[in-house]
Amino acid sequence: QVQLVESGGGSVQAGGSLRLSCAASGYTYSSYCMGWFRQAPGKEREGVAAIYVGGVTPYYADSVKGRFTISQDNTKNTLYLQMNSLQAEDTGVYYCAAVWGPCYSAVARRPRLRPGDYRYWGQGTQVTVSS
Repeated sequence: QVQLVESGGGSVQAGGSLRLSCAASGYTYSSYCMGWFRQAPGKEREGVAAIYVGGVTPYYADSVKGRFTISQDNTKNTLYLQMNSLQAEDTGVYYCAAVWGPCYSAVARRPRLRPGDYRYWGQGTQVTVSS
């Protein structure tokens, strides 16, 4: 059974940094696209970043480009999200997600950064940025 467990959330002041982790288990970690999503109160869940396991090309939402970095340690089956220059608008619950296949949809001609693109989800970790 696929399990994704996020950690590393917390409260930080604007301009600060946090690093989220997502430990994956229960499936063969390779050949999957791994993504980070977030959901603010009263808003829809939105894609933040995605990367193919073992791949080198990350995909980012425009709102986080230059501030967030997605990375992975395949020896530990762990996905990371380094978040710098945090802003109040980054507040929300952050989710790790996984789906088999590449992170770029050749059919849709876009990166897989929509919630509907993913099959497996973690329980989320809260990030609160105070201004």
